[in-house]
Order: sequence, then C-alpha cells, then structure tokens
Amino acid sequence: MNTDAALLAELHRLRRAVPEISGAVLAAADGLLVAGELPGADPHHVAALSAAGLGIGDRFAQLVGHGPLRESVVRCAEGWIVVYPAGEDAILTTVVPEETDLGRLHAEARPAAARLGALWNAVRQPTVATAIPPSSDPDAPLATRTPMAALPAGLWSSSGGWRSQGRQ
Repeated sequence: MNTDAALLAELHRLRRAVPEISGAVLAAADGLLVAGELPGADPHHVAALSAAGLGIGDRFAQLVGHGPLRESVVRCAEGWIVVYPAGEDAILTTVVPEETDLGRLHAEARPAAARLGALWNAVRQPTVATAIPPSSDPDAPLATRTPMAALPAGLWSSSGGWRSQGRQ
C-alpha cells in the first residue's frame, strides 16, 4: 500500500470509529492539503484555516504557559470543528455535529493524529539515495546547489543584491 492510500485508509478508519464525523482533513503544517473528505466545503481552504487556527492556539498555549497544544476546539451553532496536531508537521481537522461526544472523539482522534503524523513524516523523509549526508565540519562549504543557483541569469547583481528588470 502506498503512503497516499495509507493516509486515506487511516482517515476512513477514524470516520468508521466515530461515525458522527462529517468530514476530516489532513493538512501539512504550512496549510497545504494532504488528504481529506469534507462534503460541502473546500478542503484546501479548511487545510489553510486549520494551520492558521492551530498556530494561534499554539501561541496562546505558549503565552499562558500551559504546555504544548493538544487540540483546538471551535464550537459552532450546529457543531464542532476540532483540530489536532498530527506529529510535528501535519494537522488533522475533524468536523462533527453538536450532539457528538467530544470525549470519544478525542479518544479516537488523538491516536489517529499520531499515526497520520508518522505516515506524513515517512513521506517527507528523503530516501537514502537522495539525501545529502550532514557534514561533520561546521566550517565546511554548503552544497553546490543553492536557491540562488536556480534563479535566471541577470537577476542577481554582482554587488550582491537584487537587480530589477531594466536596471543595470
């Protein structure tokens, strides 16, 4: 089973465990959609808002000294939106109706978020063949390929700054 299928299978497992879940989205920490099913809403927007909301919740938790954020819960007139960190680099968002037992949702979604986060981390790890081994010498030069090497010729001036088009 490839990783995309494994991510979707885990989201389906969560939805089977808590049938009240009307939608679930897995997003990268930067707000880009990884996987999800959310009838009636754009999952790309939900992914972006989930990342923003979780970032704000995490900042609140740090500010008041209550430790790491476990989830962010938004209560709406007709239900709940619950956002969970999924590992270090992903976010699980669930949408449930008002009558949902949040304790049961948390009991199922927290471990699911951990599993989804582990799957997402596995996807993001470079393979051995493409990984650049870290240098043991802190003064060693950087790898040959840098972001500046990818720019079109003429955009970087010899004086070390950006050169606007039409200006020499």
